[in-house]
Amino acid sequence: MSQRLSTADVASHNKADNLWIIVDEDVYDLTKFQDEHPGGKKILQRVAGKDASEQFWKHHNESTLKKYQKQLQVGSLDSKAAPPTPSATLTASKEIVKPSAKHGVVVPQPGLTAEEKAEALDQYGDLVPYADPSWYQSYHSPYFNQSHADLRAEVRQWVEEDIMPNVTEWEENKKVPDSIYKAMGERGYLAGLIGVHYPTHLTKYRVQSVPLEKWDLFHEVVLTDEISRAGSGGLVWNLIGGFSIGCPPLVKFGKKELVKRIVPDIFKGEKRICLAITEPDAGSDVANLTCEAKLSEDGKHYIVNGEKKWITNGIWCDYFTTAVRTGGPGMNGVSVLLIERSAGGVSTRKMDCQGVWSSGTTYITFEDVKVPVENLIGKENQGFKVIMTNFNHERIGIIIQCLRFSRVCYEESMKYAHKRRTFGKKLIDHPVIRLKLAHMARQIEASYNWLENLIYQCQKMDEMEAMLKLGGAIASLKAQSTTTFEFCAREASQIFGGLSYSRGGQGAKVERLYRDVRAYAIPGGSEEIMLDLSIRQALRVHKVLGMKL
Repeated sequence: MSQRLSTADVASHNKADNLWIIVDEDVYDLTKFQDEHPGGKKILQRVAGKDASEQFWKHHNESTLKKYQKQLQVGSLDSKAAPPTPSATLTASKEIVKPSAKHGVVVPQPGLTAEEKAEALDQYGDLVPYADPSWYQSYHSPYFNQSHADLRAEVRQWVEEDIMPNVTEWEENKKVPDSIYKAMGERGYLAGLIGVHYPTHLTKYRVQSVPLEKWDLFHEVVLTDEISRAGSGGLVWNLIGGFSIGCPPLVKFGKKELVKRIVPDIFKGEKRICLAITEPDAGSDVANLTCEAKLSEDGKHYIVNGEKKWITNGIWCDYFTTAVRTGGPGMNGVSVLLIERSAGGVSTRKMDCQGVWSSGTTYITFEDVKVPVENLIGKENQGFKVIMTNFNHERIGIIIQCLRFSRVCYEESMKYAHKRRTFGKKLIDHPVIRLKLAHMARQIEASYNWLENLIYQCQKMDEMEAMLKLGGAIASLKAQSTTTFEFCAREASQIFGGLSYSRGGQGAKVERLYRDVRAYAIPGGSEEIMLDLSIRQALRVHKVLGMKL
């Protein structure tokens, strides 16, 4: 891999039985790969011994290189610049931001807390402006510290090595390997995604890069954000979708014996759980769900009958955190039960949907399912509180994913605009393209900064205060993030043109994410309902606080 080769060296490997090519100054031996090439051998043989960069990028994206690089790359051209050392990069970045007497010096102010005095973290990633949050690019932040940066590096390495090269294949197969989900448990990630302090008493697994006494909601943001860089809603929902909304109610409101029996195997990644609320006739209107749970004559079980629809991960799940009707009409007759597939009477069938193909969207039927009364989560007929408390966490997850997907669309577009030439110049040199990128960036950054503020408020407020004060704002930002995602996906599609209309190739991420847009705009509360809720909730809370109109 470290060989330095000349173009003459590569040109000598120009036969079918000895075939090398160059892609972006890296050299690959494709002699044995020819039989696997989906385009056939002849295409490769036509560029044997030559620079095939232009041909490669017409049909492939970066994930293809990552997938095959380790096994096929034999070296790099001697003309390729060596990557800068970390120390050189850090020195350069400090030179750029070094204070100048001419322009004024920022004088440290006395009395600041340690958090306020914290220096900016080292720059990280490709440094494409706005393609990552600003704290990745040596901007100061009051929210993120070195432990967040360490987690970021850990997760990014895993995602880039084990996930990104395979996402397209998994999406086409509509299933992520169970080994990847199990790795989420073994790496300690699942236990860190439930919106509370890390539950060390329920799992032996630990996140390698973060002392768990330091774990906070911003670590959860980093974890979700970095997994979302793969550019697939189906992948993200497969790994954290059902779990991150189905497990928190159980952990927070379930009886200790139930939690102790069920949760450790879930945190291991050996068992799966999802949230089952939506029904064929009850989506955002949760108070009018009809799935019924009646007490048995001996009072030891609930007998559950009904249907649930569009349930993420349901096809693979062992447990279902389920909203049921145990009382009269409206919100005061709703309870939440943990239903176990092993009880019998639970049937699931996979649904074919527009997007998030590998997420396992499911239609569930419950027929006379016997659920022990000990599986009640919260109190009978008070399940609406459990559901509403959970909605904040669900919507924040959607927001994080949407904003990273928006960045993916933006970053893919920015990089493509620097490669693609039209009318005699690069796309980036056309003002109309720069305008599209600018509109994408301004919406992403505005939304992300609101997210950071809301996460900080969630961390400082208790759960009840957060539910009352932040529910409306989180609902509003949910709508803001999904409209931002939709805008960025469309603009990216316009920049990529036909490449974003066909599956695979350079526009693969954009095409896939465009299909996923509606899966984010509707679940967790549709945009119109979120925006209306945001104003109603704000007025209600501020009236109590003493609002004067």
